[in-house]
Amino acid sequence: MNRLGIIDWGIGGISVYRLLKQKLGDIPVTYFSDTGATPYGKMARRELASRLDTVIEYLIEKGVSHVVIGCNAASTAIGDLAPHSSPIEGVIEPAIEMTAKIKPSRLGLIGGRRTVVSGVYRKAFSHRGMTISQRIAQPLSALIESGDVSSSELKTQCKRILSPIKNSSHILLACTHYPAITEVLRDFVSPATQFIDPAAALVDRISKWKLEAGGSDEFLTTGGAKAMKKAAKAAFGVEIDHIEKITV
Repeated sequence: MNRLGIIDWGIGGISVYRLLKQKLGDIPVTYFSDTGATPYGKMARRELASRLDTVIEYLIEKGVSHVVIGCNAASTAIGDLAPHSSPIEGVIEPAIEMTAKIKPSRLGLIGGRRTVVSGVYRKAFSHRGMTISQRIAQPLSALIESGDVSSSELKTQCKRILSPIKNSSHILLACTHYPAITEVLRDFVSPATQFIDPAAALVDRISKWKLEAGGSDEFLTTGGAKAMKKAAKAAFGVEIDHIEKITV
């Protein structure tokens, strides 16, 4: 039986998992949260690629047949990965294709430091004749990871980050954590601004793998299982019955 693996440092990929379950039904998923490791956005590129290679091989050994990297920071290192027996899909290419089809008149982007500094989105859109205004929104993912989706601190950070791009026609959410606070973000942009959540484009790509339904989901973490369970429910309304704490 086929099994889908979703990798993220934390709970951001739960946004992909939630939509995947809504759109594709009961395909078996193994979700891997790596909060016991250095945050992916803080790892050197080679270190990040090496860590992802280790996690991917671990999941393959556990029966995962297809892998999704549900994290923008980690997806910047896909080109440096070693060859693996399972197909691997990241979030960046689907996001670029989805946004290019929309053809925004004034495109903004918020993302983590690695994602923005890597230039991966700027270069890709430039090749398509599109310009983009990017903002590093690093504090947001950490707050959401802690289960915070409404505090005054979160709102202060949102206002600061979005102020220079608040009149964008569209803002690309270049972090899978951010869909958890879309309604908060709306308070700090023009009423006409639309947010682009690329999870739908990623799920469309996953659908082409034609994974079979059946089998239970499992959730693994190298960090704190209790904290992950609490944050997943607070941020995305996903209740996880059991999370296995592992060492990889």
